[in-house]
Amino acid sequence: MVKDQIEARGIHDPRLLEAFRKVPRHLFVEEALQNQAYEDYPLPIGDGQTISQPYMVALMIDALQLTGKEKILEIGTGSGYQTALLAELGEEIYSIERIPSLAHRAITILNRMGYYNVTVKIGDGTFGWPEKAPFDAIIVSAGAPDIPEILKGQLAEGGRLVIPVGNSSVQNLFRVTRTPEGFKTENLGACTFVKLIGRYGWRNHA
Repeated sequence: MVKDQIEARGIHDPRLLEAFRKVPRHLFVEEALQNQAYEDYPLPIGDGQTISQPYMVALMIDALQLTGKEKILEIGTGSGYQTALLAELGEEIYSIERIPSLAHRAITILNRMGYYNVTVKIGDGTFGWPEKAPFDAIIVSAGAPDIPEILKGQLAEGGRLVIPVGNSSVQNLFRVTRTPEGFKTENLGACTFVKLIGRYGWRNHA
């Protein structure tokens, strides 16, 4: 998976590649799908949600430009797989999941694996986590209709927000960096994610 799907497509950060080698992806999918866990496509995890394609997870984390000292906010804990990778690569991880069953399952797996630098809460991730802000990095694992200003406001100076933005069928991946002069926005290319549901995302499931 790492060699053919991630490294071959231009991602070469040695810390990131090592995290992918270390975290067992099959533990985060249903037992019936574990034989597909390392394939180059997303998989269902229940409640209409998915565990993203390995390359897309790598691309998003790579765009955060992590050094190991960051306080990171993850919106959309999902299976907990990306959370585990972030726990390998950052210092403090705060993750929000709106679906209780997914959150509880992810917490159980992450605790079992010994990721004690992760805090998961259940709620509307589009509000961010103001009490823990500012963040050095924010990663959003679902597609939003636009970039929520409330999340940009929770970035530390120099902090990066990576988020898919677009309609319900196709989005573009954006990186927003907070600079002393304001916010710099870069388009990193097309992607497809489930909807970001919440007050500052999609307001309903339609």
